Amino acid sequence: MTVTEAAPELDRRGVGLGVGAHVAWGLFPAFWPLLDPAGPVEVLAHRILWTMVLMAGVLTLLRGWGTLRALPGRGWLTVAAAAAVITVNWGVFIHGVSIERVVDIALGYYMSPLVSVLLGVLVLRERPNRAQVVALGIAALAVVVISVGAGSPPWLGLCLAVSFGVYGLLKKKVSLPSTASLTGEGLVVGPIALAFVVYLQVTGQGTFTELGGFHMAMMVLAGPVTALPLLLYGAAARLIPLTTLGTLMYLTPTMQFLWGVLVNGEDMPLSRWLGFGLVWIALAVFTVDLIRATRVRPDRELQPVPEPETR
Repeated sequence: MTVTEAAPELDRRGVGLGVGAHVAWGLFPAFWPLLDPAGPVEVLAHRILWTMVLMAGVLTLLRGWGTLRALPGRGWLTVAAAAAVITVNWGVFIHGVSIERVVDIALGYYMSPLVSVLLGVLVLRERPNRAQVVALGIAALAVVVISVGAGSPPWLGLCLAVSFGVYGLLKKKVSLPSTASLTGEGLVVGPIALAFVVYLQVTGQGTFTELGGFHMAMMVLAGPVTALPLLLYGAAARLIPLTTLGTLMYLTPTMQFLWGVLVNGEDMPLSRWLGFGLVWIALAVFTVDLIRATRVRPDRELQPVPEPETR
């Protein structure tokens, strides 16, 4: 008689932390409008600045500065490149929210796992399996359908997906804990953000001190709002399997999609519904393949999980 080994029970705390992280990211389109009438570039500068300040404090509490001091020059070049890419990603996201294109944002994050696979093939010379090739083909068809229907490619969503994928690729090049990594990136772009904020205030173009305590608090809160989901995700990654965490990832773009359609009332013609339907099919193929591969090779569950530091 064959005895089937029971699957290990999921850590409920880990699942809760993972859900909390992705729900927080999913609510980002509701937060950034609270910083109006500050423009997207000013909001981006404050997001970078206060995230740097917060993460520097966290790294100090964790006594983790040694990891950054030990980073070689080449490592700092990679961190600087990652900082530039994440700045683009954050800026495009904030801009997309400001012009009420949240559905495009959701499209970008739905497609980001598939873009990561494509980058692995093109840059790292990885060999995709048949399911991944099928998923990439369906995703490419989705972009064509949406582009034909709209008269132009979904540039905003594509920019988010590509920048997120490139960011993940760069993170593979430097082995740093998430807190040290985000702090290092902040140290690269934070001084530029600070200089820009000071320039806006000196020239009378800034809103930070002009609109009262609530507005000032919201601008400062951009730092914790950025860092908290990352810390929740990092904790979840240590408690639950990769496949579970990967499945939870779809909570974020789904919430963003629903916000764009139900709250913003963004236009969804038939071509966009068809395009999103194809993306969802591609992700279903990709996810089923990931789950199947993990069951065949359970040791993959023990591999480090990348910790995204964007949204």
